[in-house]
Amino acid sequence: MALKSINPTNGTEFAIFKELSAAEIDGKLGLAASTFSLWKQKTYAERGKIISNAAKILLSEKDKWGELITLEMGKTLASAKAEVEKCALTCNFYAENASAFLSDEKIVTETNSYVRYLPLGVILAIMPWNFPFWQAFRFIAPTLMAGNTCVLKHASNVPQCALALEEILVRAGAPVGTFQTLLISSDRVAPVIQDPRIAAVTLTGSEGAGARVASVAGTSLKKCVLELGGNDPFIVLPSAKLDRAVPAAVKSRMMANGQSCVCAKRFIVHSAIYDKFEREFTKGVQALRIGDPMLANTDIGPLATADAVDTVEQQVNRSIAAGARLVAGGKRIDQVGNFYMPTVLADIPLSAPVYAEEVFAPVAMLFKVNSLDEAIDLANNTPFGLGSSIWTEDAQERDRAVTELDAGQTFVNSIVASDPRLPFGGIKLSGYGRELGALGIREFTNIKTVSIARDGW
Repeated sequence: MALKSINPTNGTEFAIFKELSAAEIDGKLGLAASTFSLWKQKTYAERGKIISNAAKILLSEKDKWGELITLEMGKTLASAKAEVEKCALTCNFYAENASAFLSDEKIVTETNSYVRYLPLGVILAIMPWNFPFWQAFRFIAPTLMAGNTCVLKHASNVPQCALALEEILVRAGAPVGTFQTLLISSDRVAPVIQDPRIAAVTLTGSEGAGARVASVAGTSLKKCVLELGGNDPFIVLPSAKLDRAVPAAVKSRMMANGQSCVCAKRFIVHSAIYDKFEREFTKGVQALRIGDPMLANTDIGPLATADAVDTVEQQVNRSIAAGARLVAGGKRIDQVGNFYMPTVLADIPLSAPVYAEEVFAPVAMLFKVNSLDEAIDLANNTPFGLGSSIWTEDAQERDRAVTELDAGQTFVNSIVASDPRLPFGGIKLSGYGRELGALGIREFTNIKTVSIARDGW
């Protein structure tokens, strides 16, 4: 099938790309494999210069790339530019630190022993549309710096962003074949994973997509890293500073038009402050300006696809029918484009679809609890375990949350956010493995044990 760029703000189809043929895919994988034999021999300094050049291109052209992101997936231009800046930050971080992260680690034994980190080969990335540059670069920078080569199967609705990534790397000086985009649909991914030239695979996406990729990778005994869905809790306790917690809650839920895996989705608030929180939070949500994401005063743009609007509309309507209380929003906006009103739901029963499903849209769920115990139990009562946030000034409450919340990360008095310096990933249906930080760059390396007998043995 053809891959199309459709502007979610007005529904205009503005670019169409033909899928690669089987022969073209084979050629790209062959090129990636042959380039790996050369790329892995380059020094960290040589690789780092290229990745740093990519950062310079990103920063000098952030307006251009930000506009492309907004045109293809609908987030506000301001947030798109910030995404490009974050990509540059990550490139520079790994260019500067890869050598230290992957240096030999000495181990005290009877022999001369150490661990050496070596590249694996060609790594396949399957990436989503919600952060079309950031999700890719947080894979590209560490994976290339480790000495691997990369091929990317990007989301089918952001083909221009996918091609832009390859352009940036080539312009930065990466040898042809170091990083390549595969313009193919999802139903053609399995044979690529199974190809013997692919050493490992990483995916960011839904739990369903993760299960399918893990299954295919497993039959070929290939490692995979999965960063999947989330249903992140945002716990607010009586000691919290509400003047900070409320605006942070609005920001956390509504970032990327509510289409982020680490958006806070469930706001679990102590009964002593619940009424004030609901009132102030709702006021903040209703104050958001909805419209053309290219305009500077827009807070919320369209959802990425028309199907996404249909999905959230069904989730919200079915949840209200099950007994959830509609506090604000709750319907699509009657205008051209994929717009849905920022929505607040409360008094949500266990039978409501939004309780168990990830809602990838600007919909917030409010829950009232009477204790920290109840808050932690409710926070953990989900099949997901990506991020979590707790707002409290009590050190004992903080420490309990850090220990007891089932999540790959817990942020205290701040919203969950990815940072190139910190490992990122989840547990349960939110996936396994880690991106970013020192752990992230080691995921796609051969962690080789070396033991050399000492003189005289």
